[in-house]
Amino acid sequence: MPPNPDEIARFLDELCAYVHDLNQWGQVADYIPELASIDPAQFGIAVALPDGRILRSGQADVGFSIQSISKVFSLACVLGRIGEQVWNRVGREPSGDRFDSILLLEQEKGRPRNPFINAGALVVTDELLTGRTPAQALSEVMNFIRATAEDDDIHIDKAVALSEAETGHRNTALAHYLRSFGNLHNAPELTLGTYFHQCAIEMTCMQLARAGRFLAHLPGAPKMLSPAKVRRINALMMTCGHYDGSGNFAFRVGMPAKSGVGGGLLVIAPGKASIGIWSPGLDAWGNSQIGTLAAERLAEFTGWSVFG
Repeated sequence: MPPNPDEIARFLDELCAYVHDLNQWGQVADYIPELASIDPAQFGIAVALPDGRILRSGQADVGFSIQSISKVFSLACVLGRIGEQVWNRVGREPSGDRFDSILLLEQEKGRPRNPFINAGALVVTDELLTGRTPAQALSEVMNFIRATAEDDDIHIDKAVALSEAETGHRNTALAHYLRSFGNLHNAPELTLGTYFHQCAIEMTCMQLARAGRFLAHLPGAPKMLSPAKVRRINALMMTCGHYDGSGNFAFRVGMPAKSGVGGGLLVIAPGKASIGIWSPGLDAWGNSQIGTLAAERLAEFTGWSVFG
């Protein structure tokens, strides 16, 4: 019999105490100067349930840079606008390489493997810019996220965006490489500027859990996309949501999820919960070390793995 909300709430508090006692936090994303000074010994979790309750523990109200989790929402915006046409420009397969690798992009003639590695996300952002200024494209993503979370108090951390722009040399290389193959339609500096600001969106675990409810088909969640498009996004989160650590995450956790190098995780238990987790220390794949462990423990306790 699955646990009831009170049992889950007690488990979250026990989980929070456990990860602090474990004291194995990983390393923060020190290649982004604004993230390098963050204390890795932090943990927050929020779980949005079908009855409208949001259970929480730890630092669930602390804002953090969602980074690549934003790729879920930019992809949702593009799918809502042009639908299946987006797959002409970006694939749907796991990469097996680092999130900022240029190797496959060269081998596959400028068509990124999936929309959640950096090259693929740049193509999605470039598509988002079609017929729009960077400010308009960012407003579209921000309005989408605020609508899903039903919270207007979600903003872009401009210091983080500037920090990424000043140090994002690999992303700059990827953008120009995409342009050389004709798969970047806007000026690279416009696409890159939009992308850096998109990654610098700041949210809390509570806001993230609320924002993911439409992907979990929870009652009362805003209807943002058709069920078919939601299935597409969840499938990509399961297979590609953790870069070259996606298989490991699926093996351990068994739920669709997207990570960000700010230490956040958006985890979806279809029909059961939307989960926001944050712990800024990363593992070797660039995914939250303690966040992944927490998601694994939660899946074991609740039985929410899609594999049973």
